Amino acid sequence: MAKQLSGAGLRGQVAGKTALSTVGISGSGLTYRGYDIKDLANKCQFEEVAHLILKGHLPNKTELADYKTLLKGQRGLPQALKEVLERIPKDAHPMDVLRTGCSVLGNLETEESFDAQHTVTDRMLACFPSIICYWYRFSHDGERIDVETDDDSIGGHFLHMLHGKKPENLHEQVMHVSLILYAEHEFNASTFTARVCASTLSDMHSCVTGAIGSLRGPLHGGANEAAMDMIEQFSSPEDAEKQMMGKLERKEKIMGFGHAVYSDSDPRNDIIKQWSKKLSEQVGDKNLYAISERCEEVMWREKKLFCNADFFHASAYNFMGIPTKLFTPIFVMSRLTGWAAHVMEQRADNRIIRPSAEYTGEEPRDVPAIEAR
Repeated sequence: MAKQLSGAGLRGQVAGKTALSTVGISGSGLTYRGYDIKDLANKCQFEEVAHLILKGHLPNKTELADYKTLLKGQRGLPQALKEVLERIPKDAHPMDVLRTGCSVLGNLETEESFDAQHTVTDRMLACFPSIICYWYRFSHDGERIDVETDDDSIGGHFLHMLHGKKPENLHEQVMHVSLILYAEHEFNASTFTARVCASTLSDMHSCVTGAIGSLRGPLHGGANEAAMDMIEQFSSPEDAEKQMMGKLERKEKIMGFGHAVYSDSDPRNDIIKQWSKKLSEQVGDKNLYAISERCEEVMWREKKLFCNADFFHASAYNFMGIPTKLFTPIFVMSRLTGWAAHVMEQRADNRIIRPSAEYTGEEPRDVPAIEAR
């Protein structure tokens, strides 16, 4: 008989091995291949961290330059994919757009063998920002934008396409940090989805498409959008506290707080909160950041719940002029690195993931004749 698992959602259960990251050691902390997330966010660009996660080591200057050149050369989109994106309506959820874009790309540029897994992944990393921005600008502005920019970074490329101009240095720097913070997080729901798919020996595009579907949910990647929708409703820190207390009294779920693994704090929040403050000062914000801080204070005081990575990402993205509906696609642009690395890791030592279930249904019984039902 299979061992019964305690608790809902498999929390606390070891479901496999990974050399990619550690999450929540001693209640907090996050490392990518042994490097602390704070150190990476302070000293690296996102492309360096993508190289680390996907290829196993931090690049030197030559390797980084070569990797950036490689990614820059793969930002363009096939005409057939552009035609599909132009047929997706304006009111579609952008995560559905990315899910469809990834699937179509898999038809046009199929991974014929696992030997091509790095090539396929680099291509997706380069063109996912192009996919979401091409659709957004066409559906919302009626423009067929040029997606082959000369921006040095993936984050800069995204902002350039979205706003139609090169981003400010501060904004590009914040994008580096944000993408680093979201890049990898062990066996979260979307990553586990990718690994389950990979364990069947499916192709990379299918694994990533499935992961996008998992990330779409508000209990996973959609939390930053939900957080922004909430804090936009508050007119002041005082109003925020009043309404937050009301939500708590009504036992409403408040997004952006607490975590399935971290017990004391989310190390990613401490980092992005600092950048959100810098952005608020740059734009002359007198309210939104203060509202966010008051929400944080109320939740800790009343429930001992801390902000997770999503909460201050909401205000940071807002200060950079990024529409709320595009928050979670940015998550995809980053977490693709972790998903793909986990797929590669699963393939390297594979056994199909097929857990057992605890049956809670009827006892064995006979099928009555149709006349007796």
